[in-house]
Amino acid sequence: MRGLCVLLFFLVTVVLSAQTKSQSITTWEEINLEDAVLVDVRTAEEYSAGHLNGALNIDWFSEDFANQIQEVPKTKTIYLYCKKGGRSTKAQELLASLGYSNVINLTGGFDAWLAEHN
Repeated sequence: MRGLCVLLFFLVTVVLSAQTKSQSITTWEEINLEDAVLVDVRTAEEYSAGHLNGALNIDWFSEDFANQIQEVPKTKTIYLYCKKGGRSTKAQELLASLGYSNVINLTGGFDAWLAEHN
């Protein structure tokens, strides 16, 4: 029985880690967004104070976040970021539950990007 539990834990860990993709935001380089979408999940106020070029703002805290994000085609790679990484991680989990398979969380958030590029 113990062996079965260990095997099950291992399989769940492998599956979850395969679905979680991340990249440090400090290594972000502007890319051709033809096949990708860069999404800033911060508030409109945070976004207007500064954001990455080409980013679409969809506020994680908005009541209709799930509806807005579903406007992004599942065929595109989605890059997510927020202020420090918490909201983008939650958004990534939500997108996975909605059937999105190519979602990359830009870890560290906009604060880390600013610190690296100022």
